[in-house]
Amino acid sequence: MQSPAATQPKPAAPTPGGGAATYTTIPISVSDVISRSVHNFSAAISRHRPWPEFLAAGSFDRPGSASSAVARIRKNAVYFRVNYAVVVASCALVSLLGAPFSLIVFASVLALWLIFHFFREDPLMVSGHQLNDRLVLCALVLVSLLAVWFVGRVETLVIGVGAGSLLCGVHGALRNPDGLFLDEEEAASQGLIGSRAGFAAAPGFGYGTDRGNVAKTGLGD
Repeated sequence: MQSPAATQPKPAAPTPGGGAATYTTIPISVSDVISRSVHNFSAAISRHRPWPEFLAAGSFDRPGSASSAVARIRKNAVYFRVNYAVVVASCALVSLLGAPFSLIVFASVLALWLIFHFFREDPLMVSGHQLNDRLVLCALVLVSLLAVWFVGRVETLVIGVGAGSLLCGVHGALRNPDGLFLDEEEAASQGLIGSRAGFAAAPGFGYGTDRGNVAKTGLGD
């Protein structure tokens, strides 16, 4: 018979910066961290809405008021968020086509942010030591500042990002969100509904217990 002390869980190992570790996964190699981040990025991009739906000609009309336009932008930003990110990134890259070296540098910096910050889920280990998330973030900021200082072209990049954001804003204001629906998990992640249990209990949504029955919530005006 084991003693009570033998069955107690071990405390979390401290991080190099002090305090309990924030990760629950076993540390993996840098190459595996990059591979998993790339997989997460690919999965996120794959969740974009179909472009024919994004550009559906019959779904555009003039909003009735400024408040209605703002409401449309907010709703479309939730539904088409991946598409909008692709549009803004594409405009930024197109603005740098005249400077191939700047394009390569800024694309590389963007890739570093995506891999080591936005889509990284695992601790980053270097020579057997875990790097603190704050240290990784500071390193990315430093690399970005060095790229801006070395390459320049900030005005061109800002113009590209601004043009992409303007296109998304115009699309969001003119695209009528009637008939657009979010899946339950997407709506919950955006704070539009509560938990799964609360959503199931809410009247009018028709959430069933059958396997594969996906609840939907409308985004229309």
